[in-house]
Amino acid sequence: MAGIASLAAQSQGTSLVVRNLGHRDYQPVWDAMRAFNRTRTPDTEDEIWLVEHSAVYTLGLNCKNDKVVGGGDVPIVKSDRGGQITYHGPGQIVVYVMIDLKRRGTGVKQLVQAMEQSVIDLLADYDVAASRKQDAPGVYIDGAKIAALGLRVRQGGSYHGIALNVAMDLAPFSRIDPCGYPGLPTTRLKDLGISLGVFEAGDRLVSHLVEILGYNGARFNQNQPETLAHA
Repeated sequence: MAGIASLAAQSQGTSLVVRNLGHRDYQPVWDAMRAFNRTRTPDTEDEIWLVEHSAVYTLGLNCKNDKVVGGGDVPIVKSDRGGQITYHGPGQIVVYVMIDLKRRGTGVKQLVQAMEQSVIDLLADYDVAASRKQDAPGVYIDGAKIAALGLRVRQGGSYHGIALNVAMDLAPFSRIDPCGYPGLPTTRLKDLGISLGVFEAGDRLVSHLVEILGYNGARFNQNQPETLAHA
């Protein structure tokens, strides 16, 4: 795809910071992303955060049906990302992408395609064919969704990102219309015979994403984001 192919050429030879946030509730991480975006300067390095969330339903800005059938005590959070309703929970890796798109000359559509392609490439490593759907962002295998994405861009900077189902309980998806599509089937790496830990899958996904986006490397930082400590 031409849009993706041009990303490496646009690279300024920069690296980015990758942080493993571990297992976290959704709200503090969302607050931290917004704070990071709000306080970043033209010199702030781009960052990727890996996190496994506690069970939560999140509603995107385009959500038309926020009904959760039998959701029990799982919290519902109205988020500022694009998209509609989805579920996060243990066994799913979420990759949050904080990139200065304006500085890199990258469009939102290019970033979406790059995130999707990183999942497609990861699955291809295991000889699993995956694809996109027009007007339905995410990654699919034989019609079943394995990765969902949603973004927000403010002041030229992106946040939110992509969620990949690794070995999670898929039952909570049956209580909603995933991403606004009634009856949309979901799948996970485990169902495909791919045995990876949550953060192992995240590391491999980030490796593909870094290459696609054209960074010259990723610098792993064991420290938690300052904005998360104050969120």
